[in-house]
Formats: sequence, C-alpha cells, structure tokens
Amino acid sequence: MPREIEVIDADGHITEEDSQLKEFMEPPYRDRRAVLYPKDNWDRSLGGTLGTRARDAKSWLDAMDQGGISTAVLFPTDGLGIGWIREPDYAVALCKAWNDFVSEKFQKVSPRLRGIALVPLQDVAEGVKEMRRAIKELKLAGVMLPGVGLRKPLGHSDYWPIYEEAERLDCMVGVHATVRGPHYYAAEIFDDFIDVHTLSHAFAQMTQMTSIVLRGVLEKFTSLRIAFMEAGCSWVPYWMGRMNEEWEKRGKAEAPRCKKKPSEYITSGRVYLHAEDYEPLIGSTAEVLSHKVLYYASDWPHWDNEFPENIDHLSNRKDLSPEAKKWLMAETSKKLYKLG
Repeated sequence: MPREIEVIDADGHITEEDSQLKEFMEPPYRDRRAVLYPKDNWDRSLGGTLGTRARDAKSWLDAMDQGGISTAVLFPTDGLGIGWIREPDYAVALCKAWNDFVSEKFQKVSPRLRGIALVPLQDVAEGVKEMRRAIKELKLAGVMLPGVGLRKPLGHSDYWPIYEEAERLDCMVGVHATVRGPHYYAAEIFDDFIDVHTLSHAFAQMTQMTSIVLRGVLEKFTSLRIAFMEAGCSWVPYWMGRMNEEWEKRGKAEAPRCKKKPSEYITSGRVYLHAEDYEPLIGSTAEVLSHKVLYYASDWPHWDNEFPENIDHLSNRKDLSPEAKKWLMAETSKKLYKLG
C-alpha cells in the first residue's frame, strides 16, 4: 500500500525459533536439550486470538507491503531475554547465532530488512568483539541492550567498553525491555499478565535511563546515540524533571560523573524514543524533547501490536505538524540507524 510519506519501522520483531538459531550454533551449544532461552507461562496471545508469527523474511516483506513500510529494523522475540542468560560462554554463542541468523535469513534476502545485533554483556570483552563483527562484517543496523536480566544496570562502568565501541563504530544502541523477570521492575506483587505487562517496559526503561544518565554514560560518550524502545515517549519529560530534582540536591556527592542536569543530556538530540499511538501527549513531548528524536515502530507481530492502523492514527494526529510527522515516520529512524 503506497503512502504519501515514507514510513520506516524502527522496531519490528522476528518470532525466531530454537531450531532456526541452532542451525547457526556450534557444538556443544547446538546439542543442548533445554530450550535456548528461559520461558514463562503467560498467555500473551489469549489462546491465539492476538498477534501472529513472523519467522521468515517473506512474512515480513508481505506485512511491509500491506502497511506501506519502506524499511524495517528487526529485533528478536525470545532474544529480548538475553540478559537472563547466566553462562557467559553460552550468551556469546547465542548472540553469535542470532546475528548470523538475522543476517543470512533476513538482511541478505532484501535490503528492506535490517537486523539488530545482540551482544553478550555477560562477557564484555567478547561482547565488544561480537559487536565489531556484527556491525563491520555483517552490516547490522545497531545493537540491542537488554532492559532487564543483567545483574548490573546499564550505566555501570563495566559496560563502558560497549559504549566506547559503539562510538567508534558510529552505531546506535537500543535498550529493549521484556516482560520476563517481574521482580526487576517492581511487578512481582501481581498475579495477572495485564498488571505485569503494564509496568514492564516503562518501569524498566526508567530504571535504565536513570542509570545511564546519572552514572555519566552520556557525559563520557559524547557522540553515543541511544534509543529506549517500546515504552512510549511521554514519560520522559516527567522523568527527566524528577532526575533533575534529585541531581540538584545530591548529584555532586552521589553522581559526580553526571556533570550537567539530566535534562540537558536527554534533550541533547542523542536520546531517541518510540512514540506510541495510545499516548495523549506526543505533541507536548515533541515540544520538550524535539520531534527529531521521536520514531515510529510497529512492534509487529507481537500480541499488542496495532499495525498497520497505528500508522494512520499517528499520521492523522492534530498535535503534530506535517514536519514532525515526517520525522516521526522516517527521518528520525534514518538519523538513529544511519540508514541511507
């Protein structure tokens, strides 16, 4: 379906299967009888009534043609839980397998499909090596960092070599949460998926933004481009104001690497956010942060996606100018991912 303005999907998903990844794994990892990633028992699709599957390039290309999308950047589904892997060597093997899989089975099939890389933060030195291979050799579009699962927050100095390499490679890093591990985002008190999922992505992103900003990542790495995926954008003005309040009173003593107000980093043009159709304050958020950092993402084929209707809804919003809509739908993604 042709559209008046270009649409780029900054965050779609492949529903990869263990058998597909094992094709790219070497023994002994390929021979494991256990599932590759930790699973949970939530009924995400409500008995198969919500969402669908997209395990191959054709599924994605067909969906893009239906929705009028020119390019899609593809993230994993099970791989969102990479932070929960505890064995460093196994994490390395899984990341390599995903990167080869998305390169061979998607990116090489069509230039319209761009893959995101997984890197094993469980072994930072190996993570840097794999990051370099994924970006320079496989030509993947950027790097995903897990919003939950790791034992240390993403601002921790142990992970700084990852950010240093991202600067060197001029590639984005995208923080993506998952519903796995509700105790990580204060949802372990709930019994139902609706409660847990409501909190999961937003609370995890607040946690990681706090760590990244107050621990000085954006102060140290002045050209780093970082995106917070799939949690909306309108929570950010509130959150940066809250961080400012804390920083003004305690920053010198407890966040010495954060040299400026948190809001100065967040509004620097290097922090990118997913604007979601359900948010009533996208226009106001664009005024605070700039419309040039807000991007469109489908989340297709997951159970909670609203693709392709959300393209039409966003395109018809009254609180965004035609120029802002142009950036939201494509130009921000081009800037974030360095798409030609």
